[in-house]
Amino acid sequence: MRLGCIAIGETHCDGCGRTVKHPDRYLVIYDEEDIGPKKVVRYCTDCALSRGYAHYRIEKGEQVLTFFPE
Repeated sequence: MRLGCIAIGETHCDGCGRTVKHPDRYLVIYDEEDIGPKKVVRYCTDCALSRGYAHYRIEKGEQVLTFFPE
C-alpha cells in the first residue's frame, strides 16, 4: 500500500537519508509484495520520483505530483 504523506515533524528518507521536514511531502510504502513482510519504507519526493513510485501529471492545466500509479 502506498501512502502520500505531509511531514508534521522530522522524518528520515530510507533511500537517501535526508531529513524530511514540515511541510514537505513523502511516500510511505507498506506492502509485502514490494518490500517484504511487515516492513515500512519512507521515501522523500526525489527518491520516490527516481524509483518510479511518483510522477507528475497535468490536472486542470497544472502540473501535479502524485504517488498514485498511472
